[in-house]
Amino acid sequence: MKIRIGLGLGTRTMTSDVDSFGPFVDSLERLGYDSLWLSERISGEAPDPLVALAFAAGRTRKLKLGTSVLVLPGRNPVLAAKELATLDLLSNGRLLPAMGLGVADPVEQQAFGVERTQRARIFDEALPLLRRLWTEDDVVHHGEFFQLDGITVRPRPVQRPIEVWLGGIAPSELRRVGRLGDGWLPSFCTPDEVARALPVVHRSAEEAGREIDPEHFGALISYAAGPLPDPLAAFIAKRRPGLDPAELVPTGLGGVRTAIERFCETGLSKFVVLPIVEPAEWDDELEAIAADLFDLQT
Repeated sequence: MKIRIGLGLGTRTMTSDVDSFGPFVDSLERLGYDSLWLSERISGEAPDPLVALAFAAGRTRKLKLGTSVLVLPGRNPVLAAKELATLDLLSNGRLLPAMGLGVADPVEQQAFGVERTQRARIFDEALPLLRRLWTEDDVVHHGEFFQLDGITVRPRPVQRPIEVWLGGIAPSELRRVGRLGDGWLPSFCTPDEVARALPVVHRSAEEAGREIDPEHFGALISYAAGPLPDPLAAFIAKRRPGLDPAELVPTGLGGVRTAIERFCETGLSKFVVLPIVEPAEWDDELEAIAADLFDLQT
């Protein structure tokens, strides 16, 4: 199993101007990071993930380009298929989109124009349609939300089709991973929770007549460089009573290493590490992560 480590920026980063984001991307490539993952939050400080990843693609040759996650409900699937195929083609097959329903926030739902109760049904219709648009000519589809008659999307992506990863750890989300996902990348979860969740994913995939590549299971690991900020610790304690907050958000790179080793024991092999507080000096943090964690890669 190939263990790989990428870097995520989350939704609150301020690393969005060319003078900081450009050198940051260059450092990821120079140090040998597997991937860069950008999240989507319309009302947040983070840049648009597809635009920023296109910028990153133009500065790199090896770095994979991930979204964690790209909100699918509220997007026109034909236009999304065109954008993603173009980015995959111009990056020579380096696109790694993880997609989701979007955060349950009124502002975000207003931005995407989708009722909360419709998000799952839209997603379940749109994702298979994306795959058809990446591989078929003259696509005809008449569903609950989308009506297509003879649509062909060009250019074709390098990946045939692009592999789409899903997140989430709720039972309905796990079943969706099995039915529709090419990979699984949950966040804010423990190794014990992952161990209990994996059989649900595999069972759902088997029921759908599918099989997910065993190399396509990973986790996004948020971490604190120092003590966990009090507001976050209080939030975790309220939402997950009885659980040590460090189980969800490790402290220090030593804690991240321990978490990765435990996740590997469950069968995960792809990891995205994400500092919850933006470092004062990104180069120092990226160097430290590489020095402390990259020997885990196989």
